[in-house]
Amino acid sequence: KPDSYPRAPSPFCLSDTEWENAIGLGPVYSDTVTRRAGPVAYALAYVQLDEGVTMLTNIADCDLDSVKIGDRVKVCFKPTSQEGERLAMFTPL
Repeated sequence: KPDSYPRAPSPFCLSDTEWENAIGLGPVYSDTVTRRAGPVAYALAYVQLDEGVTMLTNIADCDLDSVKIGDRVKVCFKPTSQEGERLAMFTPL
């Protein structure tokens, strides 16, 4: 199965993909803090969920400089600029 969220087709094997349930917990695999892309700094990270899927995401609700590779994080959902929509992000446990 591909190491990314569902999309059709998989960029790895060109087969169909499917949704899987996940608890939303895992360690930070890699991260960086971006300070020059806009008025507010944010952390981009790869989080490897305990189920094995790796997600590109943001780290939220913490001191961005304290985030380290291997830190355990949990999913949280933040509002977007689209009314009623929420985006999965992660916050330290």
